[in-house]
Amino acid sequence: MEHPIEFFSEDIDFELKNPDQVSKWIASVIEQHEQELSSLTYVFCSDDYLHQINVEYLDHDTLTDIITFNNADEEGIIEGDIFISVDRVRDNSVELGISFDDELHRVIIHGVLHLLGFRDKTEEEEGLMRKQEDSSLSLRKF
Repeated sequence: MEHPIEFFSEDIDFELKNPDQVSKWIASVIEQHEQELSSLTYVFCSDDYLHQINVEYLDHDTLTDIITFNNADEEGIIEGDIFISVDRVRDNSVELGISFDDELHRVIIHGVLHLLGFRDKTEEEEGLMRKQEDSSLSLRKF
């Protein structure tokens, strides 16, 4: 069986550090929420590439750091495609004064949390999302 979590880069030269450890961490977060990992595909790309997806599929003419597509047919199954703008993550990490890797991991798990059912449209939802991100980040063993 192919690995349930895969990492690709689309229009940029980017390689995720510690992909095996990141995969184990993601799987442990999903397990903690008592859901089953079917498959996840991460695509690291540029602002331009993600902007095009945002316009084409979501009708949003804005820059964003992540877009998550839920491909699961049933509840409790985690299956999706997650697109991440490395440009946005890099800019945000500088703006927030944190390491690129910490911000990247926050964005990586943000997409998973959306697939787990967490939202961030209201202030209350956003607060809960941040708590979940922090809790998930604390589980990293690398």
